[in-house]
Amino acid sequence: MVVLGKLPLKKFPVYVLAQFLGAFAGSCAVYGLYYDALMDFANGELVVTGQNATANIFASYPAKHLSTLNGFVDQVIATAALILCILAITDGKNIGAPRGMEPLCIGLVIMAIAVSMGFNCGYPINPARDLGPRLFTAVAGWGMDVFR
Repeated sequence: MVVLGKLPLKKFPVYVLAQFLGAFAGSCAVYGLYYDALMDFANGELVVTGQNATANIFASYPAKHLSTLNGFVDQVIATAALILCILAITDGKNIGAPRGMEPLCIGLVIMAIAVSMGFNCGYPINPARDLGPRLFTAVAGWGMDVFR
């Protein structure tokens, strides 16, 4: 958005911080709401991998078959598709979506990306959607394994 001139550079850090804090707060809410279920399922042990892993509820982790390079390419393509579609939908010079339907169209784009590309990584197409919850799980008891 900064590159396209739709967001002043001085507002960018606040915008990024708000996204990360929102994702972190959402993770806190999910953890609080489902604490008893998490503890019951995992027998009180918060683990990142294995049969009773629960960290993947909050953040996306790559599938076992995925290499680092392929995971990177996967996310670049998915994020580029999301950005391109959002720009096409919201551009006033484009036919775009009918007025007021933009949020629904963007939601359908996200669903299409999730269905078509979610197998490899679980589609963490927004860094805040993955990093904020990952930071939460690190401090909430899963430890630094969430970054491996």
